[in-house]
Amino acid sequence: MPRQPRLDAPGLLQHVMARGIERRELFRDDKDRKSFLNRLAIILEEMQTQCYAWALIPNHFHLLLRTGPTPLSKVMRRLMTGYAVTFNKRHKRSGHLFQNRYKSVVCDEDPYLLELIRYIHLNPLRAKLVQDLKELDKYPWSGHSTILGRYKNPLIPDQDRSYQPSAKGSSAKKQKFFAEKTIEDVLLHFGETKRIARRRYREFVKNGIDQGTRPELQGGGLVRSAGGNKAGLLGRQKEEREKGDERILGSGDFVIQALDKANELFERSVNTPISLGELIRRVTKDRKIDLEDLLSSKRTQEISNTRAIISYLAAIELRNTGTMIASHLRLSEKSVSRCIERGKKLLDKDEKLLDYLQ
Repeated sequence: MPRQPRLDAPGLLQHVMARGIERRELFRDDKDRKSFLNRLAIILEEMQTQCYAWALIPNHFHLLLRTGPTPLSKVMRRLMTGYAVTFNKRHKRSGHLFQNRYKSVVCDEDPYLLELIRYIHLNPLRAKLVQDLKELDKYPWSGHSTILGRYKNPLIPDQDRSYQPSAKGSSAKKQKFFAEKTIEDVLLHFGETKRIARRRYREFVKNGIDQGTRPELQGGGLVRSAGGNKAGLLGRQKEEREKGDERILGSGDFVIQALDKANELFERSVNTPISLGELIRRVTKDRKIDLEDLLSSKRTQEISNTRAIISYLAAIELRNTGTMIASHLRLSEKSVSRCIERGKKLLDKDEKLLDYLQ
């Protein structure tokens, strides 16, 4: 069955998950984890995206995001491709790092925001990365310890690099980073002062430990939204059943609202891979390279870089074979392999090259 286009629109709450290919490790050590979080921090700020909860497990990660004006697909493409390039370079490996595309589920905020924050932040305990809540309180690789104020928020961009919040207009008052505002938003659900709110939040998390894996929070669909009670749903007449969608966690009314709000046509165009021919057209046009020169035997630096960018994006992002790329660019497969390696280095320096896929 063809996969459905993702749902996305500014303001939607989304539970995002991604795994390593063949369930291999995404994070081998703390340096990898810091690299991922540093990248995520910058992307969240630049793209005005809120992250309410996060957890890094060795072979997967969870994020609870609320997108701003930038589509989720673009946020995740920059995050995952950029991290994969850095990871492969550091560990001297090649090929795909992530298993397929990321999974995202649109969530109804009122019943699920706090439940998902708790669920995501308890992941390290369920995965036995920590032994109890006291260890989780000090665990630096999930947002739980940050909400408690035990660690500096790693989703605030490195200010040593003179990174400033992306606020519009000028103001003498110091602007807050998006990550700072998000923590404040979470704590406001538990109390008016930080001290009270953190105590109540921790108690809320503690009460969720005995709830187990919570399968109803791991995906969308009407049955999941009903807590797994399939019998109650299937017993109704067809016209009386609530509308359900596997991409959405929420009631029938929320499903309808989310479908109305989401710009599905836009997301379909974003998530449907462009053809190799269209990629070549976009890159050559933007870089002002004549197609005849690209396909000739010329070896200027600009032409070589253009071939490298096309080869890398075609192979790694669009999953074209080396044979197909070689045919389109009139190169040998060996030359295409060298172009892909060169493209990786170019992308590592300039992640905006991913915009050719938009």
